[in-house]
Amino acid sequence: MAKFQYTAYDADGKLRKGIIEADDEQAATIQLKNQALSLTSLTTIGGGQKSTGAGAGAGSLFGMPKLPKKQLCTATRQLSTLLEAGLPLVRALRTLQRQAKGVQPAMYKVMCSLADSVEGGSTFSEALAIHPKSFDKLYVSMVRAGEASGAMEVVLNRLAEFMEKAQRIAGKVKSAMVYPISVLVMAMGITAGLMIFIIPKFGAMFEEMLPGETLPGITQFVINCSYALKDHFLTVFLCGVGIVVVFKLFLKTKIGTFLWDLMCIKIPKISGLVVKNICARFSRTLGTLMGSGVAILSALMIVRDTAGNEIFARAIDTVHDAVKEGEGMTKPLMKSGIFPLMLCSMIEVGEETGALPDMLDRVANVYEEEVDRAVEALTSLIEPLMIMFLAVVIGTIVIALFAPMVKMIDKLGG
Repeated sequence: MAKFQYTAYDADGKLRKGIIEADDEQAATIQLKNQALSLTSLTTIGGGQKSTGAGAGAGSLFGMPKLPKKQLCTATRQLSTLLEAGLPLVRALRTLQRQAKGVQPAMYKVMCSLADSVEGGSTFSEALAIHPKSFDKLYVSMVRAGEASGAMEVVLNRLAEFMEKAQRIAGKVKSAMVYPISVLVMAMGITAGLMIFIIPKFGAMFEEMLPGETLPGITQFVINCSYALKDHFLTVFLCGVGIVVVFKLFLKTKIGTFLWDLMCIKIPKISGLVVKNICARFSRTLGTLMGSGVAILSALMIVRDTAGNEIFARAIDTVHDAVKEGEGMTKPLMKSGIFPLMLCSMIEVGEETGALPDMLDRVANVYEEEVDRAVEALTSLIEPLMIMFLAVVIGTIVIALFAPMVKMIDKLGG
């Protein structure tokens, strides 16, 4: 008998972890299925391998590549088309495997592993679960719902549409940040060049031409900063890197994540974009899951994990508990105070009419359009702010350098 550590979801959508004893991985998987648990990972204690009970065909997580989002979206769309055309699942996976051979190595390895796992007796959702780097909980849960409903091609098509829309929104937000980040990097590079190479020469000239005279305060400050940066560049650089590392480590803590997420939804101008983006993701994800047949409690748990903001995740957790007690979603959403009134009202109408998935999709469309407009507005606001920032930095240096030159001209004229 061997010992296995497992991670699985129960019928209520709660994540459970534990240790069981069985003859092999397949026997352990059967035991967990008999307990109405949906397995996500199975680890042989001391063995170092993770699987979902498919035996040798499942392979190991170690060394398995992560699929790029774009490739995953395309593969999902193609797999849906192949299944809709009547091909069996294994044959469809082998088709994608042959298509990726020699062109997309990561896709080839993953499809080969998936096909081997399904041929070895695993369900498609179990085969996906052994690749958490490529297939998240949302993906696995929707496929599991598709297996239960017998509409796998419909679910995969919805998944592809969901990922395409998510990529489109993320792409717009990222493209909106390219300009300000580029300007900021250029400003820092120009400033560092002036401080290290140009200002020290002006400092030496001022000492030679104005011996014993007191320089203006702003000039002396800039020169002191220049000498400090030039003489201790490595120390300053390492301190900057250290601050960034410490900040990132702080953000990984619970209190750091909470404070950062709270700040993001409180800062004017930025908060509107963040909240609308989260509401669009919440509506789209929940609507897609429920429309695919995922139970409401399991869907809320997945939405909570994919919220991307700790404040909203805690609010969704409260909604989950309320729904579990037999209440509706509207009251706990409104009580949280962070979800917009329009979203709460539309969900209330959806619950009353019994068309909540459709209503959530409509809400998601509205918020995605608002995110587009918010990104454009933020971009138009950032551009003048960055120009003003550059003007202040460069202008301060220019004023600091030319202020003593008035004294020098007067001295030379005298």
